[in-house]
Amino acid sequence: MSSSSGTPESWISSFCSLLGHEYFAEVSEDFIEDDFNLTGLQTQVAMYKEALEMILDVEPEDDDEEEEEEEEDEDESVEGGNGPMRQGERRNHSRIASDLSVIESSAEMLYGLIHQRFICSRAGIQQMSEKYELGHFGVCPRNHCELARTLPVGLSDIPGEETVKLFCPSCLDVYVPPNSRFQTVDGAFFGRTFGSLFLLTFPEYDLTKRGAEVLAGVRITDDDRESLLNGMYTCNIAPGLGPGKIYEPRIYGFRVSEVARSGPRMQWLRQKPTDIGELDEARIFAEEQADSEDDESMNLNGRPVRKLRARKRTGQATSPMETNGANSEL
Repeated sequence: MSSSSGTPESWISSFCSLLGHEYFAEVSEDFIEDDFNLTGLQTQVAMYKEALEMILDVEPEDDDEEEEEEEEDEDESVEGGNGPMRQGERRNHSRIASDLSVIESSAEMLYGLIHQRFICSRAGIQQMSEKYELGHFGVCPRNHCELARTLPVGLSDIPGEETVKLFCPSCLDVYVPPNSRFQTVDGAFFGRTFGSLFLLTFPEYDLTKRGAEVLAGVRITDDDRESLLNGMYTCNIAPGLGPGKIYEPRIYGFRVSEVARSGPRMQWLRQKPTDIGELDEARIFAEEQADSEDDESMNLNGRPVRKLRARKRTGQATSPMETNGANSEL
């Protein structure tokens, strides 16, 4: 492939432009060339070196050696007949036919595992943020989420176990991508960390917006910045859950009882406290600890208890080692 400027397109760009790879970010070559970022991947990918060279568009280093071997085979064939030359031709032909397909599949696997680490880095998560603002990952299919933007995540970090899923920060649930072309993408290429890390990195996104506001990339206003809970804005804590956001089955306008055979089940999974302050566990714990300390400081008669301090022993060793040393001298 080649771009409009006439320069050949890189392997990374061509891979990300394939049908069904719209969720992928283009990993920078600087990130791939850093050996620290590739720690542990050599044991997970077959033909690791060749796959890495294909991703970076690097020509194999052993080309010169193969040419020298071919020249030696040609000299031997001239002296001793056509037997060695035919064997060399068969060896080279078999390598090109079989190894190329293996290297290509290994390169895709290696790039996916590198991509899982890249999107959790500063440069990678920023690139995914731009794709999120443009709505490249689609919206939640749930009606009460009101077209909330989703994020691609994996249910496992091990390749071959699960395909990619869409995580909705509005209802805190995952869904199968609506288009079948995404249902063949390995979920390990995105991993389990990216979705939660994205929300903590960009808390200013307004998850309650929909429609044209989604494409406009509307963020939290100054009025909403005052209400923070555990590092997140309260309006972004599961806005698709709670009262009025749960489907209630009805028959002729009457609600179906929960004890009925066709009644609603497991609705508590989508419930949300009316007072969002109940989720501030750190504040509640601190208040409870303060109350318990006040209670412990009072005796049964209601009088404060004076806590005794440990006395310091002067003229003696302060550690067991010094004590043993003193005894040994005696």
